[in-house]
Amino acid sequence: MKAVLSILIWLGVAALTILVFLVDLLLVIILFPFDKKRRMLHVQSFWWSDAIIGLNPYWDLTVRGLENIEPQKTYVIVANHQSLADIIIMYKTRMQFRWVAKESLFKVPFIGWCLSLGKHIRLARGRYASIKKVYRQAATWLRKDISVAFFPEGTRSSSDEMNKFQNGAFKLAIKEKKPVLPIAMNGTRDAIPKGSWIFTRKVSGTITVLQPIETKDFRPADFIRLRDIVHARLQDATKANSPT
Repeated sequence: MKAVLSILIWLGVAALTILVFLVDLLLVIILFPFDKKRRMLHVQSFWWSDAIIGLNPYWDLTVRGLENIEPQKTYVIVANHQSLADIIIMYKTRMQFRWVAKESLFKVPFIGWCLSLGKHIRLARGRYASIKKVYRQAATWLRKDISVAFFPEGTRSSSDEMNKFQNGAFKLAIKEKKPVLPIAMNGTRDAIPKGSWIFTRKVSGTITVLQPIETKDFRPADFIRLRDIVHARLQDATKANSPT
């Protein structure tokens, strides 16, 4: 029964992803002159996220701290990374943002095509020219009042201890004088089975939006201090919300 249910879940996810791509493509054609920031495309990811989460009986998700988001503000969003499911559940914040996502994700059929249509930011790891381009694009979105989301660990953590954060998001936040919005992902590590396609057990996940950290009083040389503050707050939040 678990195998049959897993097949149905994956087929449902595939169908929903194809559908959101087709909707995105249609909206690009219709709204091209009127929605150059692709805001309406981004909104389509909200129902896609809701549908995937609702479809999977093995997922139980709790969202906390939405009151810490001011809709009219622009943030550098910083989240820890446990699973590919983090990408799905981030849309529960209902924020307008652009991902900084690894280049390989853009090559995945339909998901990657949606990222391209939505003008998300492509990162080719290990290429200095690509990293510079990423931060130019991220700065451009921030100046257009669109938040930018980073997973500064660079790769998914394999334990409850977060990996060391990379510096770029914090340098960017200070330079552009945008607040950092920490978002703690917890319990999502096993949301997508590893080494198998069969869902085997219930997974309880939590997404917690922490209070933003203003950067106006930080100098450019303070990026390490800012990085360490955010890392500590996210680490504390993930431990506090760890499943028992």
